[in-house]
Amino acid sequence: MKALRRVPLLALLALTSCGIPATGVVQAGGPASGTLPQTPVYFVEKNGALFATPRTTELPGDPEAALRLLMTGPQEGEGHLGGLFTEVPGLPTSAALPTATGGAPGKPSSDTPTVTLDGNAMTIRLPPGMDTLSDTGVRQMICTAAAAYRLTRPSVDAVTAEVTDGAGRRIRGSDEGCPAR
Repeated sequence: MKALRRVPLLALLALTSCGIPATGVVQAGGPASGTLPQTPVYFVEKNGALFATPRTTELPGDPEAALRLLMTGPQEGEGHLGGLFTEVPGLPTSAALPTATGGAPGKPSSDTPTVTLDGNAMTIRLPPGMDTLSDTGVRQMICTAAAAYRLTRPSVDAVTAEVTDGAGRRIRGSDEGCPAR
């Protein structure tokens, strides 16, 4: 009977001492890859409605990076029939863009919008010279910046924004009327 009790103990010892040494963390390259992070960028369809199109970014959750992507304009073929346009002026050639693959994004120039966050409220300040933004252009900026912000804060209620254009005109809004992404 004693011999039968020893069999499980011997089997357990044999299994735990299989000769494989314990190791710590092994560094073996970068993180797993697959799809790159994306942020919704809002452009305008031919009928005047806003349409969210996904753009690759290394800075998901960063409203300033999303606004720089917005200012690059729609790419050929984006949207339902490739007929998207924007009412937001483009980036000056001196402004740095967030990179889509490899390398660190460049430091944005003073010619791009800046975003200040305070809880669920954001202030978007446009650079001098961007002082004739249409109501649709303002909606594009609010929806794009708020959608980027929500990527890292999905449970946030409405995001409010105040857009100050280059001439000092202030326009308030929220992302409550933005189309679903």
